[in-house]
Amino acid sequence: MYKLLPTWHTFSARLEEMRPRLYRLAYSWCNSAALADDLVQDTILKALEKKHQLKDLKCFHAWVFRILNNAWLDYLRRRKPETDIDEQNIACKDCPENSYEKDLTILSIRQAVTELPVGQRSVITLVDLEGFTYKEVSEILEIPIGTVMSRLSRARKSLEDSLIKLYSRSRMTPPNPSYLQSVK
Repeated sequence: MYKLLPTWHTFSARLEEMRPRLYRLAYSWCNSAALADDLVQDTILKALEKKHQLKDLKCFHAWVFRILNNAWLDYLRRRKPETDIDEQNIACKDCPENSYEKDLTILSIRQAVTELPVGQRSVITLVDLEGFTYKEVSEILEIPIGTVMSRLSRARKSLEDSLIKLYSRSRMTPPNPSYLQSVK
């Protein structure tokens, strides 16, 4: 009767049998399935190429895991520093995201201004958009300076409330107040 040999009777069969353990360890080190596969593949390839260097079969497992460790260290040495682009704050004035938010803010402000009563709309556009002084607005609209100031205050408060509602609904970041002065 023939005696069945264990599945690890050949060198390559023993390596193949170790593959799940090698992968599990490599994955725990790098936390990447693709990289763990690559490390295990490199380990098995190097073990097959260097099998003549193994002097004692009793040390087989330790020898293979040492090759895996060296493959991992080689990878770390070769690797260039990585940064996750999703965690980077890219300062870009003309980025599509910024352009969209800017356009949305402009449209929202224009819409909010058109919803103001005519007297408030006239005052706020002359002061904040055209840069006239209170006295000049008073002369242009033929109203007292006190009326200019009160209409302007009510108009700004109304615009602020409208923008707060907009940004709370859309979950966008409110614009910098200095940016609002440049919206025309």
